[in-house]
Amino acid sequence: MSPAEHSSDPACPLCGPAPAGLLWEDTRLRVISVDDTAFPGYIRVIWRDHVPEMTDLSASDRDHLMRTVYRIETLQRQILQPDKINLASLGNQVPHLHWHLIPRWRADPCFPDAIWAPAHPDPGRQDAWRRQAHDLSARIPVLHGSIPGALNTPLA
Repeated sequence: MSPAEHSSDPACPLCGPAPAGLLWEDTRLRVISVDDTAFPGYIRVIWRDHVPEMTDLSASDRDHLMRTVYRIETLQRQILQPDKINLASLGNQVPHLHWHLIPRWRADPCFPDAIWAPAHPDPGRQDAWRRQAHDLSARIPVLHGSIPGALNTPLA
């Protein structure tokens, strides 16, 4: 398959043209900013070809994908300084290989549960999170702007 051709599934929401929030792409994958104000710095890495599992990729492609995930995680940690980074590759609802990279803070709406869990109802915690998320909003453009340079740099 040539670099311009990619296997796709017309019913798949991750196949086709690049979605909004595209931060970087190459012939094998895309890096997307997820617009979720409750979880600042949330990034998704999407494999371009329609494949459901990591083992559908060659060893070289798996390495490329995971090195991309690791570089983005490193940037998230350096720039945003979260308490934790959640990495998830689920694909139960969309069986197209993709990774979620989600910075987490102890004050965020769902911590320590998954972001898909109900938010904690404590108003004091909600206020603290709004303040922290506001402070983080200035660092998100720095994160996004750092991704192309980090991903275009050859591996050591």
